[in-house]
Amino acid sequence: MASPIIASLSWGQMKVQGSNLTYKDCKVWPGGSRAWDWRETGTEHSPGVQPADVKEVAEKGVQTLVIGRGMSEALKVPPSTVEYLQKQGINVRVLQTEQAVKEYNALVAQGVRVGGVFHSTC
Repeated sequence: MASPIIASLSWGQMKVQGSNLTYKDCKVWPGGSRAWDWRETGTEHSPGVQPADVKEVAEKGVQTLVIGRGMSEALKVPPSTVEYLQKQGINVRVLQTEQAVKEYNALVAQGVRVGGVFHSTC
């Protein structure tokens, strides 16, 4: 199953191929997507993306996981989260969200089993 293309991105809005929903923040993986609700794990801009935030996507068998830190890169990504993914043999890309979406879509086009977590505002 292929990872869905991120069809559009603007401040506070993301659309993913195969979903009729508009996401503010989202998680994507081969075969699916859903809203990323920070309240599930108590995530805040600092300390940022926790291993619990990426666990669901990592468990989908991804080779690479792209993290979008927001339009102004306000969302932090601590080393513990990167290490958590690397220990599972997953390549990690941490980028500003517009760049992260471009990278993610390029990896999808190359046939990589890619997943991502994206913050679409600050």
